[in-house]
Amino acid sequence: MASTTSGDVLPTGGRIFTSIPDVFFIPEFVFGGLVWILVASTRVFMENPEGWVMFVSVFCFVMTTLWFFIFLCGANQSSIWPSLDVGYHFVAAVFYLSASVALAYVTIQLGVLSPILIGDSLKIYRLTIAAVVMSYVATLLYFLHAIFSAIRWKRS
Repeated sequence: MASTTSGDVLPTGGRIFTSIPDVFFIPEFVFGGLVWILVASTRVFMENPEGWVMFVSVFCFVMTTLWFFIFLCGANQSSIWPSLDVGYHFVAAVFYLSASVALAYVTIQLGVLSPILIGDSLKIYRLTIAAVVMSYVATLLYFLHAIFSAIRWKRS
């Protein structure tokens, strides 16, 4: 019975910049950081779910950074890491999807409740729209990373 070693499954070091699921690390940093910055620069109104959006963006940014450095240093060579990779990126995609939907709802309500946006209100509205777009892009990136990691896990 042939056994496969996990050393051939997950890349380490500079190879993470060339393997297909792991190349998503950098865009995840960028778009997740943009969500964090854009939401942090807006005004939070009462009963606003932007706290959840901030939690998701900060949590995923920190965990993706930790995940990136684990892969970069080569500490991912145990047989459990491919399944952990799929699990983390799936949870991150679900978290970001829930945060994106909540943020989009708040943005729609902001536009409906204030049909005439001028000055600072218009600026906040535009920042929130940008945060929604970046949040959905981050959701897509985490989802793609989860799918390609699942394919890699299935091959191992």
